[in-house]
Amino acid sequence: VGGLFLLQTQLIKPRKPKDFYSFEARDAKGRTVSLEKYRGKASLVVNVASHCQHTEANYKSLQELHRELGTSHFNVLAFPCGQFGDTELGLSRDIEAFAKSTYGVTFPFFSKIRILGSEADPAFRFLTDSVQKIPKWNFWKFLVNPEGKVIRFWKTDEPMASIRQEVTALVREIIIKKRGEL
Repeated sequence: VGGLFLLQTQLIKPRKPKDFYSFEARDAKGRTVSLEKYRGKASLVVNVASHCQHTEANYKSLQELHRELGTSHFNVLAFPCGQFGDTELGLSRDIEAFAKSTYGVTFPFFSKIRILGSEADPAFRFLTDSVQKIPKWNFWKFLVNPEGKVIRFWKTDEPMASIRQEVTALVREIIIKKRGEL
């Protein structure tokens, strides 16, 4: 009887995702994307907004980082969020188009999500649960390692120079590890 109860609880109990890359998200066009496609790379996951005092500086520095480190070992993953003031009012595809045309960004954009409260996107909730911190504004950044674990986060106003240094170090580790596997 005890074994049957254990089996039953295992079948009923929802499986907790083991890492960030085990989630799915919708891209800016509404298509389902498995985040598994980013496994093996470093990812800087950011809650972005188009109309915020931090937009220009962040989009420019994130694009520069994305361009410098390339997509073989690294990606910036942008998740628009409109929960902080009226900083993100548009539709997902319009948000992506604005960022591309205004700031020349080439990194992946996902659908506009909620990151706070009971309706928070599950992938983003995984990030905040991992660091036990809830974003207070736009442009919080979460560094996810190739295995999908959150290894660091930064608040909105943290200098991009320190973020760049840590992201570059992680990408360097990934490259060295891959060379060692050859």
